Amino acid sequence: MPLNQDFVGREYPASATYEVGREHIRQFADAIGDQNPLYRDREAARAAGHRDVVAPPTFLTTLSYRFGLDSPIVDPALDLNYAMVVHGEQSFEHHRPVYAGDVLTSVSKVASIRDAGRNELMTMVTEVTDADGQPVSTITSTLVSRGTAAPKEA
Repeated sequence: MPLNQDFVGREYPASATYEVGREHIRQFADAIGDQNPLYRDREAARAAGHRDVVAPPTFLTTLSYRFGLDSPIVDPALDLNYAMVVHGEQSFEHHRPVYAGDVLTSVSKVASIRDAGRNELMTMVTEVTDADGQPVSTITSTLVSRGTAAPKEA
């Protein structure tokens, strides 16, 4: 069954803010195998011109896990069979680094749903802002719903 096109344009604000902790950053760096001291040592980060420990560039993927229930993916009206989903691609446009102590807010929007052969591609754009409402990052991610595109007439 094809995805519900009525979801295009819908926004999904996160249900809470996310306070970035030094330990969150260190654990993420451990998980990706990056020993960069900027991700672990506040003094090293300050010596490099940062105000605190800085997060790796892909750290904000953690928001999708933290706020997974604040997403169209869990809405049955989307008609998404998650067993048929694979991660397509993801990109980050960082407007500034993410630091320990940041309090972040995110709003995701279904930007598009389109056919790609027998599959459908659902693209989400998430705007991440800080406590002052200033932009931190724009995250674009695409999920592939395998085999759900409407059949094409011959």
